[in-house]
Order: sequence, then C-alpha cells, then structure tokens
Amino acid sequence: MTKPRYGYGWLLKFILAAILLGVGIYMAFADQVVYAITGVTIIVFSILRVYPLLKTLKKEVLRTINLVEIVLDAIIGVALLLIAIYKADELNGSNAWAYIFRYSLVFFFYARGLVFFHSVVFFGEKTEVPKFWVHIVAISLGAILIVSPDFSYQTVGIIFLIISLIGAIYLGYDGYGGYRKYREYAKELNEGKEKEKETGKGKSKDLELPEADKKPVIEEPEKDKQQPYVN
Repeated sequence: MTKPRYGYGWLLKFILAAILLGVGIYMAFADQVVYAITGVTIIVFSILRVYPLLKTLKKEVLRTINLVEIVLDAIIGVALLLIAIYKADELNGSNAWAYIFRYSLVFFFYARGLVFFHSVVFFGEKTEVPKFWVHIVAISLGAILIVSPDFSYQTVGIIFLIISLIGAIYLGYDGYGGYRKYREYAKELNEGKEKEKETGKGKSKDLELPEADKKPVIEEPEKDKQQPYVN
C-alpha cells in the first residue's frame, strides 16, 4: 500500500469554516455568546503570547511591562467568560454588565497600543509597518468605544460576524484547494492502477508464443549409454 501524499486537512477546514460561520451568525443575536467568545479570545490571545514574547524580548523592563499587560488581559478575559456563564439572564436588561463589557474592551485595546508604542519609542524595540498600523487601529477602537453612545454587544457581534465570515471564506478556499489536490492525487492513483493492469496484460500476451513459432523439442540420445556385451 502506497503512503498517501495528501491528508484530510481539507475536511477539517471545511468543518471549521462551517462552525466559524455559524457561531458568527449566532453571535450577532445572542449577548451571552458575545461575552463568552470575547472572553475566550482575550484569554487565548494572552496565554499564547507569554512564552514567545518573554523569550524574545531582550530587556527586563520590557518583559515586565508585557507580562503585566498579559496578566491583566487574562483576568479581563476570565471575568467576561464568568459573566457569560453565571449572569446570562441579566445581560440583556442590565446596563452595569454593558459598561463592564465596554470598558474591558477599552482597557484591552488601549493597553495593547500603549505598551507597543512605549516599547518602540522609549526602548527602541524594532517593528514592522503592518504591526504599527494594527496598533494604531487598536488605540482608535478604544477611543471609539469610549465616546460611542450606541455601543452594545450587538456591535461586537457584528464585528465578530464579519471576522467569522472572512475566516470562513479563507478556510473554505484553502480547504477547497486541498480537496482539489487530493482528488487529483486520487485520479493519478486510479489511472496508475489501470496502466499497471494494461501493462500486465501486454506482458502476458508477449509471453504467449503463437503455435507456428513453437518448435518440437528433440531429445538427444544418451552418449554415455553402454552397448550390450556380446560373448
């Protein structure tokens, strides 16, 4: 059995794209899901950055500042997740939870932007142009959340819906490319078997000689056979 050159990652991408799109659509209408997904996103974003970030920063003060930011972000993420779990019935009709949700996001965006620019300006940390503009957007989002009078969980739900749609399109397109390569490989595999069968038939025909070319086998007399002794 030949080892397959292509796996089934495309199937996982199809499933993830469907789940991502479904959750994105649902988040636009459910406050509890928005709180929970926001909290989980902040937690994952914080935890996955710890080791690579602290290992690559050269200055101790930068490691300390970034670690404090990560810890505070993780606390905010856990708090939002617990609110979604234990206060689900109070989210829709309470302004208190809406304010907590709003200013948690404000702190998250502002802290990320300020820590980044503080590191670049005062400690000479190198960066890239896309990363620079991403943090400009982060600070801008924090400012918009503070002054926006119509902010609610639906706003974040719509943002998550847009992100989910983009992610689903990306995963679907990538999965489609993987599935197409998999089918091409399957086609080559099947055609290879057919060629092997045809080649095998051709060889067997070549081995069979026609009746005209078959020559009778003549047995040679035994040279060493003794003659009878006559007395």
